[in-house]
Amino acid sequence: DRTLYMDVRSAELTKYAANAMLATKISFINEIANLAERLGADIEQVRRGIGADPRIGYHFIYPGLGYGGSCFPKDVQALARTAGEAGYDAALIQAVETVNNRQKQRLFDKIAAHFGGEGGLKGRTVAIWGLSFKPNTDDMRDAPSRVLIEALWAAGARVQGFDPVASQEMARIYGERPDLVIAADKYAALDGADALAICTEWQQFRAPDFGEMALRLNSRTIFDGRNIYSPERMREEGWTYVSIGRAPVVPAPADRS
Repeated sequence: DRTLYMDVRSAELTKYAANAMLATKISFINEIANLAERLGADIEQVRRGIGADPRIGYHFIYPGLGYGGSCFPKDVQALARTAGEAGYDAALIQAVETVNNRQKQRLFDKIAAHFGGEGGLKGRTVAIWGLSFKPNTDDMRDAPSRVLIEALWAAGARVQGFDPVASQEMARIYGERPDLVIAADKYAALDGADALAICTEWQQFRAPDFGEMALRLNSRTIFDGRNIYSPERMREEGWTYVSIGRAPVVPAPADRS
């Protein structure tokens, strides 16, 4: 570790610029992921390709549902606001936030499309794995899960959520309501649900018992906002599997459960 000395103005700008740079990488890879879906490319292969360039590397180029938490959103907004106060139109910084806000809506759009539009979600139950904005924290500030959950409620759906450590925070934020169940474990969240949505890439979600999942869900349908499963395996086991920046897996009618 090094200690760098600089004037106060430069130190303030450094703090904002560092987090804005990382947020920019996240928004950039998500923008490329959305383009990959339209071009028939696989964002995971693209990510490995560009990350192999040592000038780019693999840090913060994982496609998903956008960034959240207390630092990135606050610092990106502060940098854009500071630019405006200085009379500068920081178009790139503004675009980072615009792309991130749009990305948080992506999983809901995919779920709604699967069920024939928002109207098709009324009366449905969606299980959600992962409530915190990232693994290993209970912080739900600006979490993508909240955007999905609130959109599902607005469409008349019911949510059954599970998170290894953020369940109490979920209860604190939303309280008791008839369209919310906070499950005791990841499998309990699946009971009677019409689909599973993954919002946070907790380690315990990476290698679940897919047989147990199939028994508990009404259908073998997963919307993976963090690309933690292999489309090839999902296809072999007869799952409908929709992820970010990759072609959806839709089994033949005879293979569906």
